Amino acid sequence: MRTREQILNHQLYKQFQKALTDYSMLADGDRILIGLSGGKDSLCLLEMLARRQRIFKPKIEVEAVHVRMKNIHYESDTSYLERFASEHGVKLHIINTEFDDTKKSDKPACFLCSWHRRKALFHYAQEADFNKIALGHHMDDIIHTAMLNQFYQGSFSTMPTVMQMDKMPLTIIRPLCLIKESNIQEYAELCRYEKQIKTCPYEKQSNRTDMRRVFEEIEHINPEARYSIWHALEKEGKLISINDK
Repeated sequence: MRTREQILNHQLYKQFQKALTDYSMLADGDRILIGLSGGKDSLCLLEMLARRQRIFKPKIEVEAVHVRMKNIHYESDTSYLERFASEHGVKLHIINTEFDDTKKSDKPACFLCSWHRRKALFHYAQEADFNKIALGHHMDDIIHTAMLNQFYQGSFSTMPTVMQMDKMPLTIIRPLCLIKESNIQEYAELCRYEKQIKTCPYEKQSNRTDMRRVFEEIEHINPEARYSIWHALEKEGKLISINDK
């Protein structure tokens, strides 16, 4: 009899494979760089892509990068990340970046930190000749973003499953897009993924946290709500973008 971990692993990988196929995420010869934050989602993504890398067609190469912010005290156990990546046959690169958090800005520190991390990720990907970047956003992330954009910006849009950048030769893919966060959470606990230490001085309650709570209430009223929202996004062509405008 299969264990719950084995059953869940099969389920997650099946949904991962479906996302790759449904949204045409892979092509032969792709060099894919995983943005490895160290959270459960990026660890799961690395595990799935490492497994997919062993399949002959289409042939892909997978590596990962962890970006550390030098001037923000947000601790990550890079020894664990290195060990985890190595166990799955994925080379891990650790790079550093920073920004001046003493300068006045109309942008919150969390936005600036995230922006500079993403900038470092994109720069490294181009420098090392990767053509795709894989990020660990799951279905809940994409739905919450759609709700945030609709309620706070008045637009029906979200993070697409595939986004071809127009300012650089890179394509962003989100292979966990069909997977529920609760399933990743359960799998991470069963696999005993190590949690990263969070000591960021800027971490606080956000609109995204509020939206998560609102969506939980919506799902309590209608358990099929996530699929209705997903279908609407798909119907309006919001899940694939040919550029980053």
